[in-house]
Amino acid sequence: MWMLMEENTKNNYEQKKQDRERARDLLRANEKMKRKAVSLMRYALWIVLLLVIGYGLFLLAQNAVPDGEDFSVAHSIQGQQHIDVGSSHPSYNSNPPSSGWHYVSPARGGFYNEMLPDEQVIHNLEHGDIWIAYHPGTSEEIRDMLESFAGQYVVVSPRTGNGGDISLVAWGRVDTFSAEDGIVDEGRIRDFIKRYDNRGPEKVRGIQTGHAGF
Repeated sequence: MWMLMEENTKNNYEQKKQDRERARDLLRANEKMKRKAVSLMRYALWIVLLLVIGYGLFLLAQNAVPDGEDFSVAHSIQGQQHIDVGSSHPSYNSNPPSSGWHYVSPARGGFYNEMLPDEQVIHNLEHGDIWIAYHPGTSEEIRDMLESFAGQYVVVSPRTGNGGDISLVAWGRVDTFSAEDGIVDEGRIRDFIKRYDNRGPEKVRGIQTGHAGF
């Protein structure tokens, strides 16, 4: 009788031991499956994130590429010398000027109904900004359209000395043209901005924010 009880106790112990081992094995298997599922989820999220970033970069690259012909003319750089407001200086080599003698303070980006001194906006060009100078005789519709291009890095202002209805100016580049039947080629303006935005000799964009969508 005693031996039978001892044998039963031994069998119960072995059975419980086997049950515990099976439970541990099952727990380890579940934990392994969970870790594998988490890893797969992380990989999937990384893949989705990379695809989203890649597609975003693709769209940015597509939008940044000019679509049409470059009508601008390159002009030799006349330096970056600062002068006092109202000071005399040699003549500029382009109309509007695209480099050379300029005031210490640039203009604030945006749309203007009043003229700005050439010497002030040249400082904007030095920073890589774009200047859209329109003749005061242009129609209200054209001015409204040009205003849509104005921004922190795009100055739009009237200028009586223009040789055409509109002059697009960047550092060392000028594109002057007139409206055809009262219609302005907006794509030409957009392409100019894409080509020559932030091409000035002074890189200051790191301490500024915002842009007009280009």
